[in-house]
Amino acid sequence: MSAPSIITIDGPAGAGKSTLGELLARRLGYLFFDTGVMYRALAWAVLRHSINPEDDEAVAALAQRLDIQVHPPGDATDGRLYTVLVDGVDVTWELRHPEVERIVSIAARHPAVRAVLRDQQRAIGQRGRVVMVGRDIGSIVMPDAPLKIYLDASVDERARRRTNEIRQRGGNADLQHIRNEIIRRDSLDRHVSAPAADACIIVSDGLSPDQVVDLVVSRIDCESGDSQDTRVYDRVETSDPSGT
Repeated sequence: MSAPSIITIDGPAGAGKSTLGELLARRLGYLFFDTGVMYRALAWAVLRHSINPEDDEAVAALAQRLDIQVHPPGDATDGRLYTVLVDGVDVTWELRHPEVERIVSIAARHPAVRAVLRDQQRAIGQRGRVVMVGRDIGSIVMPDAPLKIYLDASVDERARRRTNEIRQRGGNADLQHIRNEIIRRDSLDRHVSAPAADACIIVSDGLSPDQVVDLVVSRIDCESGDSQDTRVYDRVETSDPSGT
């Protein structure tokens, strides 16, 4: 299998982008970089510093001075996919706090904020051998990536997954509340959630994470000439910007 040097994974909130990215990176021996954690880390810092997430200048200024680091999970045994440090503080699990969820789209939608963080994201991507996950990673941040995946799932499927994730960690989760939050996030993120024109779209309803990874790997094999089996495309389609 000859995999492309950069693979991007885009899609709406809760579609399983991070899980797919981590599993795919492990399968390929690539670096896994979830760009969304940078925005979550910023949202966490916005809350910590009592900044109004609607204040674009204040949020952008905070983004410029923060030290956000993303590392492999190391020896952690709590199920994390990575370790996130903000100014040296481990905030990995705090990034899933409901208050962070509530404001992350508000803080991240400011153009000045996204510009600050995109430069850091591009620098990592340009090193190659990386699976990059993010809301606009294929369409805006890395538009020249040779393979762009847009991972989608229905609102109900995403709400069910997020609810199970929280409960498995021992937390309390209300399915309807989470569903409403996902709908709200989708509305806020419409301007950055559209797939790139040349993205490979995968609808993951009813599929396990490993099955989605198999779809992507089979796509890579077919494009590199290592496989002739096209049956894996039952749930895969190519983005058509015309909508036809």
